[in-house]
Amino acid sequence: MTDQSRLILDDAWRQCERHLHHLRHALASLSAVLPVTADSLSRMDDELVQDWDQFVLRFTKLQDAIGARLLPAVLSFLQEPYEDRPMLDKLHRLEKLGFLPNVESWNALRSIRNHFAHDYPQDDALKAAYLNEAVSAVPQMEALLAKITPLMNAH
Repeated sequence: MTDQSRLILDDAWRQCERHLHHLRHALASLSAVLPVTADSLSRMDDELVQDWDQFVLRFTKLQDAIGARLLPAVLSFLQEPYEDRPMLDKLHRLEKLGFLPNVESWNALRSIRNHFAHDYPQDDALKAAYLNEAVSAVPQMEALLAKITPLMNAH
């Protein structure tokens, strides 16, 4: 472990914690309307639209921060020589080290995140399905972060 790798890991961790905090806040605001339906989406007021926008934004940012920053920082901190390897190799190594339950679960989170990159303005049923899928996936991201927590306490 180098001081540099610790700083990078700490910074990535703080970023993920911020996104998770705001994601949880948005989820708490949405709890009364879950699960969302096509009908409820079509009748949303401005406040509910903002809550869903915040949820989608933070879900996307958290998933991106975990994949682009935190997971590579974990490997670097553990002195695993994976910085120049493809992401799939990194994911397999993280699975072997016990930080991911399996690569498929990460790919599923990535797929959910990618749904939000596309806008389906006329299809409230599809939007509702994607939103409910993302809400259901939040515990997976929390569990992933929980597996990394012990590293944050290591000095």
